[in-house]
Amino acid sequence: MSLRVNNLRVPVELPELDLVGAIARQLKVRDADICSWRILKKSLDARSRRDLRFVYSVAVELQEEVEARFRNVGGGDVQVFSPEPFEDPPSGELPLEERPVVVGSGPAGLLAGYYLALRGYRPLIIERGKAVKERVPAVRGFDRGGPHDTENNYLFGEGGAGCFSDGKLTCRMSGPDVDWVLRSFVDCGGRESLTYENRPHLGSNKLPMICRNFRRKIEAAGGEYKFDCRMEGLEVCDGRVRGVLTSSGFIPTSNVILGIGHSARDTYEMLHALGVPMQQKAFQLGLRIEQPQEQVNAWKYSRPEYLEQLGAADYTLVAKGQRDLYTFCMCAGGIVIPSISEPNQFCSNGMSNSRHDTPYANSGLMITLEPHEFGSDHPLAGVEVQRRYEGLAFEMGRGDYLAPIQWAKDFLEGRVSNARTPLPSSYQRGTVVGDLHSVLPPVVLSAIEQGLPLMDKRWHGKFLKDATLTGPEMRGSSPVRIDRDLITRQTPGIEGLYPVGEGAGYAGGIISAAVDGLRSAREIVRTFQPLTTAFRLSQTVDV
Repeated sequence: MSLRVNNLRVPVELPELDLVGAIARQLKVRDADICSWRILKKSLDARSRRDLRFVYSVAVELQEEVEARFRNVGGGDVQVFSPEPFEDPPSGELPLEERPVVVGSGPAGLLAGYYLALRGYRPLIIERGKAVKERVPAVRGFDRGGPHDTENNYLFGEGGAGCFSDGKLTCRMSGPDVDWVLRSFVDCGGRESLTYENRPHLGSNKLPMICRNFRRKIEAAGGEYKFDCRMEGLEVCDGRVRGVLTSSGFIPTSNVILGIGHSARDTYEMLHALGVPMQQKAFQLGLRIEQPQEQVNAWKYSRPEYLEQLGAADYTLVAKGQRDLYTFCMCAGGIVIPSISEPNQFCSNGMSNSRHDTPYANSGLMITLEPHEFGSDHPLAGVEVQRRYEGLAFEMGRGDYLAPIQWAKDFLEGRVSNARTPLPSSYQRGTVVGDLHSVLPPVVLSAIEQGLPLMDKRWHGKFLKDATLTGPEMRGSSPVRIDRDLITRQTPGIEGLYPVGEGAGYAGGIISAAVDGLRSAREIVRTFQPLTTAFRLSQTVDV
């Protein structure tokens, strides 16, 4: 019998290996009565800045002679622990004539391809960008002032936008599918604590290696990757997928997992022209705020030893009003980066490496824009909203992808910041001082103007001190949702098309996108037989 012990609160100074004593005291047993234990969840209670505590949930196995007293425990902090098993269904009975094709190698496509490969379905993963080994120098070259590559950038390439999105594995979901995905990240190079930390963070420096490890495992199991291979069309006959038209040729297949990512605007347009049903979806937009990291540390840690124990501090803030303003993707010790897929556009984002070692903290300041505010009933109207304001930001950035920047207090007081001295910023390509009121819709500006002073008040005037704003930021989620059936997970009227992840409008982060891809791959496994070893590894026909 296993027990789950919740709400185990200990000082942050206590090493994890010493938890056994705290567990024994909670259960009122001896240390020797505990056969084994493992951490299920770990979070930080920062309500008291002078007494920071970790809060654990742990699974415990007890000696047989003492476990009897716990057999009838009910609710509360000690419960009988019976974890829900991961659903790994037997293969279906229908023959699979061609290998499944996964479009996109971001989190949704990656985990879909990984699960299919492990189950013997030999998926073909096509990716419009390049392998991560070539992708990293491309984005570094752009940061140094090089040209923008529309196919190989911060958003397109192996790993998708998730590869350079800071590596946050935070997820509001829980359960065996989430556990399986997190375990897969550990198996591919992530640290063990990813499986139980409340806000796990890989770091943008670790994600390329992890993406390569996933690819190696997929290829070892019979899967295949094709880079520089952009989806350009979809062949549908009698309501059934028959193949994918790509920049490298036609690929026959009856099953397509569509993990295109939230910025594949040309693919949205192609799918809409083909009659794939889709609809508008609310999305998040705003600005990115940047402050000295030491300012954030000083606010959260009232004792200097906490910084050494916990590393660079982060924060999460919400300002309630007519429109809620909230921080998003907070990057402690990070940098501001471009989030650009099309030429002549500018959009910001943030990332941090695992060491959190820059002198800057940054976070998105976002509100949610609803479809009725897009100004049009067209399914892609939200995309046009993004393009309009990203184009204005590009012009403000002198047509060279410089980041428009403004002191936060100047923004609130309606004046352009003094440009004689460069404003502090981690954005590597360079900044240009401007009025950020011109790069966002009025409703968003109003929410930021109302919410920022409330956030500053919560920090007693220390949130906006030395803070700058850059923007706009518009790529946190997709403004489009591709229709799919709740049960089959396929697009109505197009059998064999499985839209997944952020790009399809069904996820909001690395883990939720990965879980979404896994679940659609599982439906393919549930329906079809795996492929035989005699199956040809490449079925691409050059055109």
